[in-house]
Amino acid sequence: MTFADGSYLELIAFLDNRIPHRWAAPAKQGLEGFIDFALLPGSVPEVVAAARARGLHYQGPFDGGRVRPDVERLVWQTGLPPSRDLPFLCGDVTARTLRVPGGDAQKHANGALGVATLTVLVRDLDTSLARYTALLGPQMTGTVQPLSLPGVGLRQVLLPLGGATLALVSPDGDAPEGAALHLQLEQRGEGLIGLALQTAAAPARQLPRARTHGAAIGLQAC
Repeated sequence: MTFADGSYLELIAFLDNRIPHRWAAPAKQGLEGFIDFALLPGSVPEVVAAARARGLHYQGPFDGGRVRPDVERLVWQTGLPPSRDLPFLCGDVTARTLRVPGGDAQKHANGALGVATLTVLVRDLDTSLARYTALLGPQMTGTVQPLSLPGVGLRQVLLPLGGATLALVSPDGDAPEGAALHLQLEQRGEGLIGLALQTAAAPARQLPRARTHGAAIGLQAC
C-alpha cells in the first residue's frame, strides 16, 4: 500500500519460521502487527558511513533485488542497525517507480496521504536518543529534550523525520500506560508500536485492529 508522500506499508507472511532473520522472534510467536520500519535514503552507503563516523555501527550496504513477472529487474541496497530500536535502511538503485507504485495506487478511500507520526517503543530513552542522533545527525536532534509524563507512566521525545514525526517512548513508573509498555517490551521487545496516517478526507480515528492484522494504525486530520 503506497501513499502520496512516497511512504508505503508492506504486508509480510513468513513461510518458514525456522530460518534465522531479523524478524524471527515475533514470527515464531505467531504475533501480528508491526515487525519493523525502514528509512528510505537516497544513498544507503552514505548514511551507513556517516552513522559509523558518529559511532553507530550499521551493517552494510547489502545488495538486494528481484525480477518482476514482466522480467524487469529491481535492485536495492539495505543497511542493518545494531539494535532493535533503530530502523533498517532501504534505498533503491534502479528507479524507485519500478518497485513502489504511484498514480492511482496512492489514492485511498479514507483519504490517507502519508505518514504523520511513527511511535517507537524503546527500553531506555536517553540511550535511544543518542543512537538516533548518531543516525540522523546532531542538526536533527540537538534541540529536542525528553519529556516525562509521570501521570501516564512514560517518557517521550519527538524527532522531526522529513515531513513526519518520530515519537520515541519508554515506560516510566507504574501508571497504567507505563505498565502496558513494560509488558509489550517483555513480549515483543523494542520497535514500532504505532502509526498515524495523515488524511484530508476523514476525521481522526483509530482503525479497527481486526482489519489491520493487530497493528495500531490511526488517521490524523491534516
